[in-house]
Amino acid sequence: MTSSRRDFLRTTVLLSAAVPLVAAGCSTTDPDTEKAGGGTLARATKDKKIVVGFAPEPPYGFKDKSGKLTGEAPELARAVFKELGIDNVEGVQVDFGGLVGGLKAKRFDVIAAGMFITPERCAEVAFADPEYVAKSAFLVPKGNPKGLLKAEDPGKKGAKVGVLTGAVEGGYAEKLGVKKDDIKTFDSPANAFEGLKAKRIDAIWLTRISLADLMSKHQGEAYEVTEPFVPVIGGKEQFGAGAFAFRKGDADLLKAFNDQLTKLKQANGLLPIIQPFGFSQAEIPGPGDTSAKFCAG
Repeated sequence: MTSSRRDFLRTTVLLSAAVPLVAAGCSTTDPDTEKAGGGTLARATKDKKIVVGFAPEPPYGFKDKSGKLTGEAPELARAVFKELGIDNVEGVQVDFGGLVGGLKAKRFDVIAAGMFITPERCAEVAFADPEYVAKSAFLVPKGNPKGLLKAEDPGKKGAKVGVLTGAVEGGYAEKLGVKKDDIKTFDSPANAFEGLKAKRIDAIWLTRISLADLMSKHQGEAYEVTEPFVPVIGGKEQFGAGAFAFRKGDADLLKAFNDQLTKLKQANGLLPIIQPFGFSQAEIPGPGDTSAKFCAG
């Protein structure tokens, strides 16, 4: 998260070009298996292991104090893949902006990072249906001195906003009138919070879920999370629909994952898995919340 949330397509192109050079020796895919028509699902089922890519962004994916990979997406991955006979979920940590490039370079088999489904990303990877649909919020000093309540407010009031590298909020801010120089990017919520404390920015713009998790680590400090809101870009509401992402060639793995995720939703089994990470019934997707819907923009 450097200067303004990096343009997604530019980042993907650069990473797709660069990552294979450094990742060729750690590909998770067996070329012989692919030639034989097996693919990622067959290999993962045979080995009882799958490798997920994640970014260090609580509560979506992170390592706890003991070094265990956990968070909303990794724990959901364990539940879903276990039903497919894949008991071992291993993680590869990369910066958020490197997830798509890393997936395409076969450093890992699937992105498990609560990544928002966007039309631009749908051109690069294949998304499962969302496991959550979230609203945005601001983290601001106590009393909200700039009066930031809606997505349009930072642009109207000349506020400086902090966003995460590779995430969507920087694009929202720019489209809603925030000057490029007033959009500051950070590589983690923790560093964004330090930027807020140092008064480099007036607010952090993330999902309500991310900001609630961040504030849980700073209880008693003079900051607050605003009421959630939904940005409107070009007349369309921009809900944050988070989902797992797969390589486009892994249609069988995507279908198997989606089938199990659907069963979890229908059995009301999704919320108990993600609730410990700050999610509520309000974030559970409805029947019409599909990847196709959010890929269409």
